[in-house]
Amino acid sequence: HPKSSSSDSGAEGSQSVKGAATASGPRPPEPRPVWVLLEEASQVKTEGNAFYREKNIRSAIGRYHRALLILRGLDADVMKLVKGFGPETPMLTPEQEDLLRNTQVDCYNNLAACLLQKQRVDYARVLEYSLRVLQWRPGNVKALYRAGVATLEMGDAQTAKQYLTQACKDQPNDANVKKQLQRAEEKLNRERQKEKAMYRGMFSSTKKEKALRA
Repeated sequence: HPKSSSSDSGAEGSQSVKGAATASGPRPPEPRPVWVLLEEASQVKTEGNAFYREKNIRSAIGRYHRALLILRGLDADVMKLVKGFGPETPMLTPEQEDLLRNTQVDCYNNLAACLLQKQRVDYARVLEYSLRVLQWRPGNVKALYRAGVATLEMGDAQTAKQYLTQACKDQPNDANVKKQLQRAEEKLNRERQKEKAMYRGMFSSTKKEKALRA
């Protein structure tokens, strides 16, 4: 019997197609072209920026997360961790790789900025997002600044000073960077004074004990 063509619209033809689809399961959707995904992620990021400017932090965070999710399957670094659990990462041209990284950097930087606007700030998450940016862009001033603020608020003034000193080299006239660097240095000075006082106390106690034993 001759096979029915794809243009056949008879009940029998449609039933046989349905039967084949049911037997083998639904076909997975065709992967979308890389450029389409990159442009969609960039557009969603732009929507997030508009929400951020309107102070709609919740919607902005949602858009940035969505943009990163769109890009997830294109990032070879991410897909290495889940190798064997999905399709292979497509090869990107240098231009596509640049657009991917730039969009990721913007999204993580903007997510950190959004979190700092919230009433209760999750500084550990701010640091996580900032460190992701610094992994790809080691000299990124915004990420250095926010990593410094986060580590300072988490109690690590020494590391905060390192981040903020580096940010200050690139932006020596930035008032916020200078203010946070000053805070870190003041906290370190207070910690050093406490240590000195503690050692002095220990030393004087030892002298007293020796005097009593004499």
